[in-house]
Order: sequence, then structure tokens, then C-alpha cells
Amino acid sequence: MASANTSGSEDNFSCSICLDVFNRPVSTPCGHNFCKTCITKTWDGKVNFKCPLCNKAFKRRPDLRINTLLSELATQFQTSKRVKYQLCVKPGEVPCDVCTGTQLKAVKSCLVCLISYCQTHLEPHQRVAVLKKHRLVEPMDRLEDRMCKKHDRLLELFCKTEQVCVCQFCTETDHKSHPVVPLKEEHEVKTAQLGKIEAEVHQMIHERLNNIQEIKDTVYRSKADADREIAHGVQVLTALKRCIEKCQDDLNQMVNERLKSTEKKAEDLIKELEQEIEDLTNRSSEVKQLSNTEDHLHFLQAFRSLKDPPPTRDLTTVDVLPPSYAGTLRRSLDQLEETLNMEMKKLRDAELKRVQQYEVDVTLDPDTAHPKLTLSEDGKQVHDGDVAKALPDNPKRFTDYKYVLTRQSFSSGRFYFEVQVKDKTAWYVGVARESIDRKCQTMWTPETGYWIIFYYKDGLVFTGNPSVRLPLRAGLQKVGVFVDYDEGLVSFYDVEARVHIYSATGCTFSEPLYPFLCPCSNDYKGNNSAPMVISPVNRTD
Repeated sequence: MASANTSGSEDNFSCSICLDVFNRPVSTPCGHNFCKTCITKTWDGKVNFKCPLCNKAFKRRPDLRINTLLSELATQFQTSKRVKYQLCVKPGEVPCDVCTGTQLKAVKSCLVCLISYCQTHLEPHQRVAVLKKHRLVEPMDRLEDRMCKKHDRLLELFCKTEQVCVCQFCTETDHKSHPVVPLKEEHEVKTAQLGKIEAEVHQMIHERLNNIQEIKDTVYRSKADADREIAHGVQVLTALKRCIEKCQDDLNQMVNERLKSTEKKAEDLIKELEQEIEDLTNRSSEVKQLSNTEDHLHFLQAFRSLKDPPPTRDLTTVDVLPPSYAGTLRRSLDQLEETLNMEMKKLRDAELKRVQQYEVDVTLDPDTAHPKLTLSEDGKQVHDGDVAKALPDNPKRFTDYKYVLTRQSFSSGRFYFEVQVKDKTAWYVGVARESIDRKCQTMWTPETGYWIIFYYKDGLVFTGNPSVRLPLRAGLQKVGVFVDYDEGLVSFYDVEARVHIYSATGCTFSEPLYPFLCPCSNDYKGNNSAPMVISPVNRTD
């Protein structure tokens, strides 16, 4: 049998007396339907009985019977109405654990059953005496997580000692001596802490947004620097190209002029010699003709003018040498070299200025200094004091070599510092990693944690493996040290000459780096007693 259609309007299933959906509907003889309770109350105490809708009078009180079909339809309509108006579960709401079809929103949770109920399925708890004793609370999600696993009781207290939620039984056993408070009270405390946490989170977000902006700014500046570098490179290389082209043009012009001069000289000599040949040929004809004459008088008179040959050039002076081009190309290259040197000087000066912008203020750390070293009060100077001082044992102190590190270390980015070495005959300068051995002798190589250059007896060396002997310019007075930690680069500069000395590339840094100085020992004549001085960058050069 097909189910009755319950899609009609509410008016079709409403009692005209109570205006609600039929409850146990009955039909009057005139065919109208009312709730049994409503029509009974209407007729009670009356002697005349009328239909409340059509006023039809009945001679006697009608015998009313339940309208079974209408009752079923009203029940189905009531159920569909309840489903319609009882909202389904939305995000953040607790669903009914009993609903098998569309889950409805729970209106209560039972702490005994550990189940959440919608209004329909809650009905037994409101009707059955045993279920009425159950503890009902506002809907809670995941009730099993809210119960003590040990005592199967609601977690409604908070242990301040162990910072966990506990039940009432826990306070009488494992947490007997611990201070506990209601969850609400601790919730208020933690809520107040949330404000601080939220502020800290917002601060962290703000810092990261700033970092992102700084990174973007760095990328922007890097692109601008790259564009400037390319433009400058194009400008310099274009100038060099023009210089090379000019040298080539000058060389071509000089060679061609010398060739033309030689060709002109040769041409003039050839013309002169050809003229002499012509004159000599004519004289030969005259001599031959005179030799055949029989006229003695004419012969003797003509012979006097023919006995001497026509004037000619001395053949020993007739010489056309090929032009000499010795030194021509060299002079052109000298000019090119001069231009290159000028551009290189500009580039070296620009390079030094670029690294000097990463200057850091560093001071020497007395806790690392060898006992024979003497440091100035401001921590900027160090020299060999000859006599070892009685100093407390310190794991940071060098004991075998006269080394000293700065207080400051660097674990990222770029940094630059300058050290004056004027009037010294021996010294070391550079950077060293934090974990270098400070108590025993060791090799001074990048493998052991040193990136330094060493000067002694007019020799300059990068102490690598193998060591690299470096060209030494006269009058080296101040050394600049530049480190790009992230790129693995350590560079050294002759500051006064504004010349790059050496760069160690492809270095691997995995720990803090410290600026490193070693003034070396004084000799028996007192030489090398001048201090090494960490000096500020002179930006007016």
C-alpha cells in the first residue's frame, strides 16, 4: 500500500479549535474533524451540541470515534514538520548520535549514556523515570574525550600541578595533594593568557611580514644592483672596445703610411733610373753612330762631348729598404694597457667601496688573548708584551700561539673590517671559526678553521692547503677583510693602494666566524713591536 501523501499545507492537518496539528482527531456527523480533547471540552457542560465550524445542531451529543486515517496522516505531518523546523547540523554544532538518516542538531548530551540527543530522541529522558535521573548538559562533542579514562567520570576539574583535566575521583587518588580548580576558573586564566599568546602570534606574523618585505626589498635592490653592474660593465667594455678599435685604426694608419712612404720612394727611384737608362741608351746610339764616321775632324770634335757619360746617380745610394714596424704594435698595446689600468683602478676602487659598506664595529676579546699579548683598553689594539701575564684558566684562551679573537662573531650575511699593520715585520689577519683548537699547535688552513693571510720577511701568503704565495706591493699598511658568509667568500684588500690581494672562494661555513689577529713575536732587536690596530673605515678616500 502506498504511503499517504503528507505534503499538504498545515491547515489540512490543523484543529480549528486549538489551531495546532491534530492530536487524536475525531470526526463529527457533519464531517468536520477536531482534536478529541478540544471538541470534548467544547461540549462539556452544554445541553445543545453544535459543530464549531458549521454550527450544525445535533439532537444529542454525538458519539465520537478516532479518525484513524487522519490520525496517521497528522502524525506523519507532525514528524515532517519537526524535521523541517529542527535545524540540521551546522559547522561547530553537535550532531545527534541516534539519528540514522539525516543527523539533526543535538539539544542535550547525557553524561551517563555518553550520547547526544536531538529533541525527538531526547523524549525518553524526559518521560522515563530511570532516564530522568541521568545528568543532561548542553550538547558536547566527543563525549568520550570529556570523560576520565580511569574513573569514567566527567572531567570537570583542572590540576594546576600537572596541568591536566581531572574528574572528582582523581582528586581523591592520584591528584590528592595537588591544587585543583574548576575548569571554568582555569578557562578564565588561560583565556587571559590567550590574549598574550595572540599578541605574541601577531608580533611573530608582523615580524615575518617584515622579513618578507625585507627579502622583497633585497631582491629589488639586487636587481637594481645587477642592472647597474651590467650597465657599468657595458660602459667599460664598450669604452675598451672603442679603445681597441682606435688602436687597430692607428696601427693600420701607421703601417699604411709607412708602406706608402716606401712605395713613393721606390717609385721616384725607378723613374729616375728609367730616365738614366733612357739617357744612356741615347748616348750608346750616338757613340755607335760616331764610331762609323770617316770624317776625322767631326769625329774628334764630337768625341770630346761623348767621352764622358751623362750624369747618373751613384748606384750605391740606390737602396729601398722595407719599412720597419718594430715597436708599432707594442706602442698600440701600451696605450691599450694604460687605458685598461685606468679602468682597473676605477673598478678596484668601486669594489673596495662596495665591501666597505659592510663595515662592522669589532673589539678584541681579552678572554681569548694569549697571555703574552697586551690589548688596549678600548679593545682595538694588540701587540706582543714579551712577558706572560698570570691569567685565570679559560677554555676560550689561546695558549700555544699569540692569537686573539674579537668578542663579536658572525653566522650569516656579510661583514668587513680593517686592520692596520704599519711598521710590522710579521703578522696574521683573517677570520677563524668558533671551534678551532685553542690549546694545541695546528695547521692554519681552511680545513682546520682558519682563513688568514700571513706576512713575514717581505713575503705574503694565504695559508691554504697548499699555501698561495701572493704578490706584495710596497708599503702595505692596512689590510681589509671582507666575508660573505652565505656565499662562502673571504677576500683581502690592500686598503691604501685600493687593490684586491686574494679571495678564498667556495668556502663552507657551518658555525660562527670570528675576526682573527696575530701580531707575532718581537725579535731580539725590538722589531715588530708596533701594534696591530682595528681601525675605522675612511670613507673619504
